[in-house]
Amino acid sequence: MEAFERQLVLLAPRLRRHARGLTGDTTLADDLVQDTLERALRYRWRFRLRPGAFWGDGADGLLPWLLTLMHRLRLNTLRRADLITTTDTLPDVAAPGADPGLRRDLLDALARLPEAQRAVLLLVSLEQFSYAEAAQVLEVPIGTVMSRLARAREHMRRLLDGGKTDAAPPTTLQRVK
Repeated sequence: MEAFERQLVLLAPRLRRHARGLTGDTTLADDLVQDTLERALRYRWRFRLRPGAFWGDGADGLLPWLLTLMHRLRLNTLRRADLITTTDTLPDVAAPGADPGLRRDLLDALARLPEAQRAVLLLVSLEQFSYAEAAQVLEVPIGTVMSRLARAREHMRRLLDGGKTDAAPPTTLQRVK
């Protein structure tokens, strides 16, 4: 191992301590130190030690050069973080289970649906099946799936809006014998 690499190894604990102070997180600090040492090895030809200067401290030493690299890498990371934002949820969408009352109301309304409508609603809305896939699972025509889904959605809307809960939806069709 040459002298430059030996000095990097000796200065690594000091770099790590400084990186912890910059980031406040040990894993981010370790990443920052690794990036700094990697860049120092890659660009070692840019560092010139004046004759008689000491490797560690002083204006001409290796440590100030390494700390300069570290600060620049940290600034680059912060700039990139400003450009890229990450979120766990979409801004306009509430987190699941945010309102326990709403969840309970949905479960109650779902339980009040007729079985055929509930099955179609769950297959299409929750399981993300296509109409054709839901029709195949339930062994009914696609038109039946679409009509049951429309009725299930309307029934759920009425139940959640506080409308009639047990009564069947009004129909204009009459049974003729």
